[in-house]
Amino acid sequence: MKPNTPLHNNNKGNISSTQKQVVFRCLSKNIATATMVSQATGIAQKNICRHKRALEKAGLLCQVERKMCKCTGFLAWYLSTSPELLNNGKEVGQ
Repeated sequence: MKPNTPLHNNNKGNISSTQKQVVFRCLSKNIATATMVSQATGIAQKNICRHKRALEKAGLLCQVERKMCKCTGFLAWYLSTSPELLNNGKEVGQ
């Protein structure tokens, strides 16, 4: 039996699914950029972007507003999975 380490993980698909759930929960309680979610959860930003795309395609994530990120100082979309902010898959405010 192989050890359950990052190099020998038999549950690779489950890790991605778990990360997506963490991103979803984080954005259901907070409006944040991908960088802010990455810093809050410890999930790599490139993984956040992949999960963001999947949640957008499923109609579970919206872009709330575009403004300066509190972490990076660059212009970025603030995201949410809050049902109150979802507007039939359209961006809020447009």
